[in-house]
Amino acid sequence: MPAAHILIVESTPAIQELIALNLGMAGHQISRAADAESALLMLEDQLPDMVLLDWNLPGQSGLSLVRRLRAQSRTRGLPMMMVTARCGEHDKIMALESGADDYMTKPFSPREMVARVHCLLRRWQPQSPADAPVQLAGLRLDPCTQRVTAGARELALGRVEFKLLNFLMSHPERVHTRAQLLDQVWGSGSYLDERTVDTHVGRLRSALQPSGYQQRIETVRGSGYRFVAAQA
Repeated sequence: MPAAHILIVESTPAIQELIALNLGMAGHQISRAADAESALLMLEDQLPDMVLLDWNLPGQSGLSLVRRLRAQSRTRGLPMMMVTARCGEHDKIMALESGADDYMTKPFSPREMVARVHCLLRRWQPQSPADAPVQLAGLRLDPCTQRVTAGARELALGRVEFKLLNFLMSHPERVHTRAQLLDQVWGSGSYLDERTVDTHVGRLRSALQPSGYQQRIETVRGSGYRFVAAQA
């Protein structure tokens, strides 16, 4: 795994040091912030390759920070992993729906934490420049420029939504289960729950809605999802 610049946003010094030590030993460059406000100032100066953050931060919460970063074009595509003591199912779903890419509960295994960071970073490795654009039903996706256009309109997609749409458009009309999509889009080493797929399909549909193409992402009850290329 190539070295990455990772911003750790954690208010508890001992936990911040534990995360930084293990990621540093794995070869990564580490920046640290103890609260959301400090993290935002650091992000204005330089974008890292990934943000790892706690939910229970002083002042603005980690969940609010995730939402804020996802709402801004400059930071919308940042991989973000939440490491928190909040372990309820509702908390996990809320975090993922708000924009977190992964969710890990405290106490945690440092080795598992490093493995999950690497898994998340691998998802964002650049697409091969040899990848050809995909065009179906008037929707065009270009893996090289990371752009999606519907006619003259350019659509704003997050990184996961882009990869999800790329896979679905590259295999039109075929039904893919949630487990298959996790393997193909997130990677076979992903630790995520299958409901993560539903969350990102919802985001993809929202991003496609201004162009009317959200209806092309069809839910097949009891099976999964497919991209509908043919006119009904």
